[in-house]
Amino acid sequence: MIKKINLKQVATYDTDGAQIDNLKKINFIYGANGCGKTTISNYLQNPKDTKYEDCTLETENTQEIKTLVYNKEFRNRNFGKGKLGGIFTLGEATNEEIKTIEEKIEISKTLKADERRMRETLESQIQKKETLMLDFKEFSWKKIYKKYEPIFKDAFVGSISKEKFKDRLLQESTNNISPISTFDSLKAKAKTIFGEVPQSIFSINEIEFNKILEIENTPIWQKIIVGKSDVDIAKLIQKLNINDWVNEGRTYIQDDKNCPFCQQKTITKDFKNQLDSFFDDVFVEDIKLIKELKEGYNLLTSNLIHELNTIESNQRSLSDTKLNIEKFSACLKTVISLSTTNNQLLNNKIKEPSRSIELVKLKEQLELISGLITDANFEIKKHNDIVVNFKVEKEKLIQLIWKYIADEFSTELGKFNTENKGFQKGIDSLNGKIEAKLKDFNLLNSEIKNLNKNVTSIQPTIDEINRLLKTYGFTNFKIVPADDEGFYQIKREDGTIAETTLSEGEITFITFLYYLQLAKGGESEDTVTDERILVIDDPICSLDSNILFVVSTLIKEIIKGIKSGKGNIKQIIVLTHNIYFHKEVSYEDRKDRGEKALYWIIRKNQNRSTIQSYGEKNPIKSSYELLWREIKEWQKSSGITIQNTMRRILENFFNILGNKRNDFLVDKFSSAEEKSICRSLLSWTNEGSHTFPDDLFVETPEETISRYLVVFKNIFTHTENKGHYNMMMEIKSEDD
Repeated sequence: MIKKINLKQVATYDTDGAQIDNLKKINFIYGANGCGKTTISNYLQNPKDTKYEDCTLETENTQEIKTLVYNKEFRNRNFGKGKLGGIFTLGEATNEEIKTIEEKIEISKTLKADERRMRETLESQIQKKETLMLDFKEFSWKKIYKKYEPIFKDAFVGSISKEKFKDRLLQESTNNISPISTFDSLKAKAKTIFGEVPQSIFSINEIEFNKILEIENTPIWQKIIVGKSDVDIAKLIQKLNINDWVNEGRTYIQDDKNCPFCQQKTITKDFKNQLDSFFDDVFVEDIKLIKELKEGYNLLTSNLIHELNTIESNQRSLSDTKLNIEKFSACLKTVISLSTTNNQLLNNKIKEPSRSIELVKLKEQLELISGLITDANFEIKKHNDIVVNFKVEKEKLIQLIWKYIADEFSTELGKFNTENKGFQKGIDSLNGKIEAKLKDFNLLNSEIKNLNKNVTSIQPTIDEINRLLKTYGFTNFKIVPADDEGFYQIKREDGTIAETTLSEGEITFITFLYYLQLAKGGESEDTVTDERILVIDDPICSLDSNILFVVSTLIKEIIKGIKSGKGNIKQIIVLTHNIYFHKEVSYEDRKDRGEKALYWIIRKNQNRSTIQSYGEKNPIKSSYELLWREIKEWQKSSGITIQNTMRRILENFFNILGNKRNDFLVDKFSSAEEKSICRSLLSWTNEGSHTFPDDLFVETPEETISRYLVVFKNIFTHTENKGHYNMMMEIKSEDD
């Protein structure tokens, strides 16, 4: 079935468009001429026409149902060529053959209904799955992406949208086999790898301080360096403990005889020899050694401290130094302080060789510094390895981050995957069942078409159209088989082709009869039992009132079949500008069951068409209908206007619509009494329309009105319009 029609940018439908929504089995659309009704029927006839490219059509299911449209184009397409295309029906089939076909059709309907229900369930499952996916997408974005975006945004490149992030998360949760890392380690790596491309860092030179330690540990520093004891002056020097003083003063002894100690001419050759003997070669070598060691120590410590100061300065200038600069600086300060102390001790030893000294050891602090440098170089190597293999390391980090996230939210991911797989399993199962149902339906449909080929014919259509023509007074022409097999012709009784000499009303009526037969049959043997939708656009142009009611009756028979679910017509859309036809064709007996009809009105204002829905409430309340309402409810009023009301009803229904005279109405009554009452009523109603009713009000008491109402009713009965009277008075017929 058609569910929705959207009309836009075509004819009088502008860019805003108009919509006919929630169509049901029975649909009535009223609108004045030129308001846009035919645009609708033409669109439904050929929705793929490029001029309707902005219009849309929504159907109940995906299977296309043929739409048969009756409008002016249908008449032009089928008449004026000298022959009509044949319509195949089941008219020549035996009861048994028809029963077989009908049974198979019912089975096919059941299959189709099952398939439709399955599709509804499938759509529900798909909707639930889509809702689940949408909820998970929002959860992934708000609870995961937004949480880690400030830190790991570079890992999400290529997935910076809700849909892509959700897809990547599901993929990584299934396929990522990386080990699980800690958040802190990932954060540290991200700081190095993400952002600017990292640059290589020079390693820190390892320090060499073994020579310094060797000097510090030389035994000479504890040795008491003094002169030889077996020299004559040795006892005096040792007694006075002036060894260092004498040794220092010895350097001042010149070739003259003045003593550097007492400034007397006491220096003799023997005295010099005794001094030289006292400060022998061993003493001299020891002094030489401590001087050399002191100079070496000072040079080594000075160079080392300079190197360490340079390292400190360089590392402080780096924004991402790997050296523990605070510990390094503290150790360096200690080394400087200790080396200064040792330098003072060494100076004292040189000055007083006879003293034993203990140098402060730099080993502990230098080893700490060396360890800090080693640690820093280890981190530098890791950093530089990352630089060398940046792309590889970056991809590795990205995988580690996704693995961490997937593991952290494993509970939510597991729940989603379980529910999603459940929905998908149901969807796959339903798709399989639907496919099986369609296969069975198509096989059964093929059987029905094969059966139709054996029992269908175009002759029953000829017989039915001719029967209807004769029944409704069209006796001067009929439908006959054409010379070309499978076609019809319209011939007069004398055998001449009648198509070009038919009146507009005759052409309209026979066109509509042809359309109705096409609606019940098919243009080929294969399409006789195909389901179809009928669109009927103003079928009563050029028809008199009698045929108008005939057409409405024929359409109501189709509507009755649609409501009962019998036959292959599944939906009907009737469009008309005629109020009386609309009233007749949309009238529902009280005994009517099934789905109610829906109503719309098309209006055009300033060359722009709009469509208003009225639901199940019929919006067409004509003045004619309101006149009947006055008759029905005359007791609720004073009855003053009832004369004029009766006259207008009779004039509208018989004179205007039927072109009948008053004499004709009187002659319809058999007894003289009835004819007299009829003349009286007609005379009374004519009088009532031209005179003030006050005086008549006195002369027409309730019993008089009642008597005339009986005659009023009998006028419709005797003119074979009792059904119309009952319909307008909302009286349940005797056959109900």
